[in-house]
Amino acid sequence: MKQNDWLSDREALDRLGVRPQTLYAYVSRGRVRAEADPTDPRRSRYRTSDIAALTKRKARGRKAAEVAADAIAWGEPVLSSGITTVLSGRLYYRGRDAVLLAETETFEGVARWLRGGAGVPVRRALRGAPPDGPTMRSRIFAALATRAATDEGALDRSPEALADEAASILDVVADAVCGEVGGGPIHSRLGRAWGCGRQGVDLIRRALVLLADHELNASTFAARVAASTGASLSAAALAGLATLTGPLHGGMAARVRRLADDAERDGPREAVAARLIHWRPAPGFGHPLYPEGDPRARALLGVFQASPALQALREAVDVATGERDNVDFALVALAESLALPDDAPFVLFAVARCAGWLAHAQEQLASGTLIRPRARYVGDAPDPS
Repeated sequence: MKQNDWLSDREALDRLGVRPQTLYAYVSRGRVRAEADPTDPRRSRYRTSDIAALTKRKARGRKAAEVAADAIAWGEPVLSSGITTVLSGRLYYRGRDAVLLAETETFEGVARWLRGGAGVPVRRALRGAPPDGPTMRSRIFAALATRAATDEGALDRSPEALADEAASILDVVADAVCGEVGGGPIHSRLGRAWGCGRQGVDLIRRALVLLADHELNASTFAARVAASTGASLSAAALAGLATLTGPLHGGMAARVRRLADDAERDGPREAVAARLIHWRPAPGFGHPLYPEGDPRARALLGVFQASPALQALREAVDVATGERDNVDFALVALAESLALPDDAPFVLFAVARCAGWLAHAQEQLASGTLIRPRARYVGDAPDPS
């Protein structure tokens, strides 16, 4: 990293115009990254881009409309949550490092932890056969839509009843993927359906844990909006699933696959250059919350070998942009390594993130608040006549 990417403590304090205690608070909250000064280990230095972002916010002022507008895209937090946070480049589920959880925990255990159950098992409900459908994706949509059309609204129901329902929804989603009602851990059921051996089953478990939640992403916000109306948990999950399909969210893996195909056909450097010349970023690389690299990608790619073609693509992107691979790239590499079905990266994402949608839906219900923001009108002036 270049020297001008970092500021001394005096430079950081001067630019921010704050006391040392305030700067240390920014660091502890993850708003400013810090490291030991290589020229004097007794002192710290601070990331220039983080200081610049804080300076810009202070200069802009705190007008309500400006803060609200800035919050829409990777800006200021818009609601309180005790479920997940990203701090100093690491992902935490209720205070526990998601990467460490992925080493040993089951997906069901992490789902309960996200819901605040602290690992207490909940009973599995009896389930009917999953819906028919030509693809895994269509069966997941059909399963959740059927539940959403018939399930009781979640308003004023007990946390225990909602916990049982959330567990049953995860089972229903897994059944839809596998095409049959199954028993045992969800990662084992998916692995059997996809013909994976022991190592592949464990990779699926790790991926499910690492993707179970990611703070207030687009699909999770959609799920919380639905839940805030008192809709059923299945309806909230369906809202999340619909949002996940977008190419800038869960649909990103398909874009990564197209880039990989272009790289195999034209060469990795040429495929990357073809995007950069039109100012199009390489899908599967870089993440606003992880400027030093996505820990979920590192955790997955550290336990299996990506194909030589994908490794060459990763090197080409690194040389051209300096961006590091993110979890979308890792999912594509995992699916290729295990010879999974074409839509498996999206399906893994959907099954995993359903745990987060359900946890956030329950948290939103417990808050008792309706999410109903206002729009800043910029259309034609109203006609008072």
